[in-house]
Amino acid sequence: MNHTVHIQTPIGIARIIGDENGVSEISVLDEGEISTEIPDELKDAALQLQEYFDKKRLTFDFKLNPKGTEFQQKVWKSLLEIPYGKTISYMDQTKKLGDVKAIRAVASANGKNPLWIVVPCHRVIGTNGSLTGYAGGLSRKKWLLEHENPTTQQSLF
Repeated sequence: MNHTVHIQTPIGIARIIGDENGVSEISVLDEGEISTEIPDELKDAALQLQEYFDKKRLTFDFKLNPKGTEFQQKVWKSLLEIPYGKTISYMDQTKKLGDVKAIRAVASANGKNPLWIVVPCHRVIGTNGSLTGYAGGLSRKKWLLEHENPTTQQSLF
């Protein structure tokens, strides 16, 4: 049986859905009611997401169970290889997957990623460095990238 929990984050209310087989969906909503109890199956995910937002966690290790086609699963798995604080372009991701002609299909699969933040599609940017496409909105994508890689003012002297 699927369970759902809502937790407060700096970018909105995270909705986590999953069961004993793992977390199948994480998305961020503009509004909703915060859960007062967290089912055992979702406790690790809720805790690790909170640690991520508190800058105490760079990677996630709870069980994932996203639903998608074989191609989507392959694309989502490739997203897990992008290190915290780094970005790649859609073209770079497509090249790593082995078919540069599949860039639109790869971008589409990224857009259907059901595990926001944990499967870091926010780390994929346009070839020219632009923040393109994010199901959660470009303001959230920008926030996540700045959270993971804050620019520090360099001293001139």
